[in-house]
Amino acid sequence: MQSASSERQIFSISELNRTVRQLLETHLPLLWVEGEISNFARPASGHWYLTLKDSQAQVRCAMFRNSNMRVNFKPANGTQVLVRCRVGLYEGRGDYQLIIEHMEEAGFGALQRQFEQLKQQLANEGLFAEEHKRAMPTTVNHLAVVTSPTGAAIKDILSVLKRRFPSIKVSIFPTAVQGEQAAGQIVSAIESANQYSHFDAMIVGRGGGSLEDLWPFNEERVARAIHASRIPVISAVGHEVDFTIADFVADLRAPTPSAAAELISPDGEEMANQFVGFEILLAEAVMRKTTTLGRQIDSLRKRLRHPGQKLQEQAQHLDHLDIRLRRAINGRLQAQRQRMNTLQSKLARVHPGETISSYHRLLAMYVKQMSRSVKQQLELKQSKTTQAMHLLDTVSPLKTLGRGYSIIRDSRGGVVKSVAGVVAGDTLKSQVADGAIYFTVDKTSDEGLR
Repeated sequence: MQSASSERQIFSISELNRTVRQLLETHLPLLWVEGEISNFARPASGHWYLTLKDSQAQVRCAMFRNSNMRVNFKPANGTQVLVRCRVGLYEGRGDYQLIIEHMEEAGFGALQRQFEQLKQQLANEGLFAEEHKRAMPTTVNHLAVVTSPTGAAIKDILSVLKRRFPSIKVSIFPTAVQGEQAAGQIVSAIESANQYSHFDAMIVGRGGGSLEDLWPFNEERVARAIHASRIPVISAVGHEVDFTIADFVADLRAPTPSAAAELISPDGEEMANQFVGFEILLAEAVMRKTTTLGRQIDSLRKRLRHPGQKLQEQAQHLDHLDIRLRRAINGRLQAQRQRMNTLQSKLARVHPGETISSYHRLLAMYVKQMSRSVKQQLELKQSKTTQAMHLLDTVSPLKTLGRGYSIIRDSRGGVVKSVAGVVAGDTLKSQVADGAIYFTVDKTSDEGLR
């Protein structure tokens, strides 16, 4: 009979943990798990350690560096994520854990991240810049509305326009405002409206909803269609707290569709009240003007005199002017006569003969000075010329020849400077002071040099 101990399989702790780990990894394939991050840690090794939890349970997780390098967002405590993972066991502590191979934001978080990324991209391209936004027209006669034909938004817009200014024409471009087909339909509706030239403004919008419901108005193609529109666009998407990419790129943002209709239309009742006020002001202004003109007529009637009296006054005034003119002319003539007499007296005292004599004496003095100067210059030039001629005569070759020297030239006219330049039989020319001597060489010798 075998003992009880020989029938039992006894595991060590490490063997047990290894066996459990192998069972988990073998029987559970890759899983997708969604949860909220807590206890997030990023040590120097680059690996991530965290806990995923929901309202009732939690599990420890690890994501190694070679996997987390591919995550395109920064996880943090409180982030809702969706992970692809393997179930495993950390043998050292016996802890059950998930080994994460892929991580992405879940639900609202992913959409919110896409929203922020597209918002930043379009802002960098300048689609939100104020210089690209067109002013709304002061008067709108025909309005284009891109929205659902059965939604609350179009009902609110038509209700507000009917109450405030019913003469505004409205053309509805029907489109879906949520779902996968909505973005393409919104773009087509905006482009269709721009094919007409009679629209003064356009409202693009819908009622409120979740981020997922409003997502077509966060699509890049919708934003670019609004930016390219020739018609000024009012974005009216969601309630007051909701913002979409369309709100940022539109020329004007309204918090609700009703507010958009308020912004684009004047208040008819207020205008009627203004017209009544204008009528009262105009009547009062006409009354004041009539009273003022009546008073002016009475004043002019009192000031009006007989034309004969006015003519007599004008004739008397002309007589006074004639007298003043004659006096002024006589006074001016008398002053000119006195000035002429004064000039004649001065001219008589200043005779031109004395001035001419003075200029003659001055001219004679200048001529004498010039003659002396010219004579001195001529004497100086003659002296310099004599000195130069004496110097030239001193160095003249003819002087040298006159002292008994001669210049000997060969048959080619070259000067003979050495006995080495001639041989017996050469005919030479000897130039002396008064002529030339031709001779033939009998022999040469250099004895005269010793």
